[in-house]
Amino acid sequence: MKETAAAVLVAALTVMAFNGVNILPYILVSVIGLMLVTRFELLDNISNGGKHIKDKGALSEISFDAVGGQDDAKHDLMEALSLLQSSRGSKLGVKPLGGILLQGPPGTGKTLMARAAANYTDSVFVAAAGSEFVEMYAGVGAKRVRDLFSKARRLARRYGKDSALVFIDEMDVVGAKRGKVESHMEYDQTLNQLLVELDGIEDRQEVKLFVLGATNRADLLDDALLRPGRFDRIVDIGLPDLDGRLAILGIHCQGKPLGSDVDLEDIAHQTYGFSGAHLANLANEAAIQAMRRGDECICQKDFLESIDKVQLGSVREGLLSAAEKQRVAIHESGHALISEIFFPGSVSTVTVVPRSKTLGFIRQKETVSPVLQTESYLKKQLSVLLAGGAAEELVFGERSTGAANDYQRAAEISENIIAHGLSRLGIINMNYVDKGKLSLTSSEIIEESRAKVADLLAGQRAVLDAIAVILAERERISGEEFRRIMHN
Repeated sequence: MKETAAAVLVAALTVMAFNGVNILPYILVSVIGLMLVTRFELLDNISNGGKHIKDKGALSEISFDAVGGQDDAKHDLMEALSLLQSSRGSKLGVKPLGGILLQGPPGTGKTLMARAAANYTDSVFVAAAGSEFVEMYAGVGAKRVRDLFSKARRLARRYGKDSALVFIDEMDVVGAKRGKVESHMEYDQTLNQLLVELDGIEDRQEVKLFVLGATNRADLLDDALLRPGRFDRIVDIGLPDLDGRLAILGIHCQGKPLGSDVDLEDIAHQTYGFSGAHLANLANEAAIQAMRRGDECICQKDFLESIDKVQLGSVREGLLSAAEKQRVAIHESGHALISEIFFPGSVSTVTVVPRSKTLGFIRQKETVSPVLQTESYLKKQLSVLLAGGAAEELVFGERSTGAANDYQRAAEISENIIAHGLSRLGIINMNYVDKGKLSLTSSEIIEESRAKVADLLAGQRAVLDAIAVILAERERISGEEFRRIMHN
């Protein structure tokens, strides 16, 4: 509408100027009118800020049965919701919790848990992201916070519910420590309004409000937000363990035709470090692989190929020359050989198929990592990282840039050894030690491990060469095949 009016105005002014009319007064009046229209639109935007908070589903049909691999988190959340919902603990003097904060890495199911919580409490579900509250105009964020809570009560009455669950994702955006953004007080005003709304939740209100927040950076949140009476309970939602990954795979493979060779437990072993979102993507990619081949069921090889794709990206055909492929095979064989020597049975897959993020890699099975890591354990990890470059130097007489990431991670482990008082420097405060001395000690730790690895590989040269030849030919071998070649 504004564009049409502007076009008509420009045309009229052009005609007037062509006819010799002085158009300067008309231009001045037009500019003043445009400024007034813009001002009125701004005021309307502020007064109706809540309209920008989209209603992302009033009722949730997701139950906690659809959330796999988070048994401890589900128990904590369900207990907190029970305290909010009923007065069972009143005889013991238990007070209902204020709000609940879900914290954990991306993709672990925080939003899914919030929707399941709404279903569990038979509440209306209203969601908003922290970024939706912050604008450049003063007062808009605070208005949107008020409207979000008002909308929750309004929707609860509309659907005949006596409670509503307000879910705020990206809490670190709207709830960041105050005073950090000195040039933009809108952030602080928005947080202040959120604190007021949290304090205004009372049991005697017609509609009970349950507030859930989610973040992967709880350390950034303002202390006032986490004090008792506001977000009383923090529920950690971490990456799933082996049993959790198996449960999540079972959920996402429901309804999919699986081949007789599919072993979900083996797949769970090979997906250490995967989040729930990664596993959902894995199941979908495996189905796509089967569809691409024209099969009617999903096979084990589809899952194995999809693990690599989800973790490391797509295959890059023709990237390596024959000589480079042989070098990568020696490099990865060195990693795998030292890993198997120090951690028997740890190798799951070895491949030299180049992908978006790597030229080759070994995947290790999940092992029980000790909570208290000893110096010997850390140095074994260090040796596995250094084995690739050491194998290249043994066979080709020099190393390559392919070991750069290995050396970076090795430096981190060596610094960890120093920081915990496990080096020749003894117990130290890292902040007060000369950086040159730290660097020298780190280099000594790395060089000591590299020398030991070089001796080990030299003693296993025949095995190293045999594994590398087969790996370069097949491009991928399983852990079982690797161990068979190694022992034969």
